[in-house]
Amino acid sequence: MNFDGKIFSIAPMMEWTDRHCRFFHRQLTSHARLYTEMVTADAIIHGDRNQLLAYNECEHPVALQLGGSDPEKLKQATKIAASYDYDEYNLNIGCPSDRVQSGRFGACLMQEPELVHDCVSAMQEATQKPVTVKCRIGVDDMDDDAGLEHFINIVRTAGTNTFIIHARKAWLKGLSPKQNREVPPLNYQRVYRLKQQFPELTVIINGGIETLSQTKQHLGHVDGVMMGRAAYQTPYILAELDQHIYEKSAGVKTRREIINAMIPYIEERLKEGTRLYQITRHMLGLFHGQPGARTYRRILSTKANQDGAGVDVLLEAVQASENAIRFSEPSEVA
Repeated sequence: MNFDGKIFSIAPMMEWTDRHCRFFHRQLTSHARLYTEMVTADAIIHGDRNQLLAYNECEHPVALQLGGSDPEKLKQATKIAASYDYDEYNLNIGCPSDRVQSGRFGACLMQEPELVHDCVSAMQEATQKPVTVKCRIGVDDMDDDAGLEHFINIVRTAGTNTFIIHARKAWLKGLSPKQNREVPPLNYQRVYRLKQQFPELTVIINGGIETLSQTKQHLGHVDGVMMGRAAYQTPYILAELDQHIYEKSAGVKTRREIINAMIPYIEERLKEGTRLYQITRHMLGLFHGQPGARTYRRILSTKANQDGAGVDVLLEAVQASENAIRFSEPSEVA
C-alpha cells in the first residue's frame, strides 16, 4: 500500500519528550513528526521561555503542545512561541490528570466544545502555522459517537482541520492518568467512522499502537498514526520507519550508528552543564530485545548519574551489549 501523504508522529509525553528525547528520536527517523511535552500557556507567559521552547533545528518537523483554557492566554503563548518557528501548535484536550482538570484544561474540555472553539480560534490569530487538537473519543458517560461528532462539529468551525484522537474515553474521576491510558477499552472503529463522516478532515489515530504492522493497518483507514509509549520504550522501531512506511531507499541505521550520531550532541550538552543521565535516560530502550540489553541499561542506570559521567559511560554500555550479542551468535563451524 502507498502511504504517501500519511502522517506518523510521536506523541507528546510529560517528562519524556523533552528536547534531548526529541534529538535522539530524530537520529532514528527523518520523517516522524515530533511533539514537545505539554507546556501550559501560563508557563510560557510567565516562565523561562527559552528553557521551555528552545529546540535543535534538526528536530523539524516539530510541534508544540499547549495546555490551557483561556483563549487570550493561549493566543499570547502562541504568539510568543511563534518566534521559535514550530511547525504546528497543538491544543491538549486529552490529558485526564487531576492537576490538569483543576486548571480547567485537558480532557475535561471535551465537555465544553464552544470554549475549545474559542481557544483554537484565538491561537490561529497568533500564527500562520497549523493549529491542531488532540482529544479523546469522549469523557465519562459521553456517548462515543454522538458526543465526539458534536465536539468535532463545533471545534472544526474555528478553522482547524486536524484532529489527533486517542481512541479511548477518559474517566475524569476514579482513574489515575496511568489507568486512563490502559483501562478504558480502545475503540479504533469509532475513529475510523469519524474519518468516514468527515472525509475533509485530517484524522490521526493514537492509543495502544505498538508496531509498524499495526501502523500500516491503521493507515488504511485514517490519515495518520501517533505512537506513544512504544516509540519511547522500544525506540529502535523508529529506525525502520522511514524505509517501511515512507519507502526511503536509505538502509536502516544500526544501533551503533545511532549512538555515534548522539555523541557530538552529548558532548556539547555536557559542556553546558547537562548531566549525562538527562540524555541517556531516553536511550535506555535502544537495545530492547537484544542480548545484553539488561547490561546496557544497568550500566547507564548506575553510572550515567555519577558526577563527571561522560560519553565513556555510554560507550561502555554499548560495548557490553555488543559483546553479549557477539557471544550469543552461533560460531561458524569450519
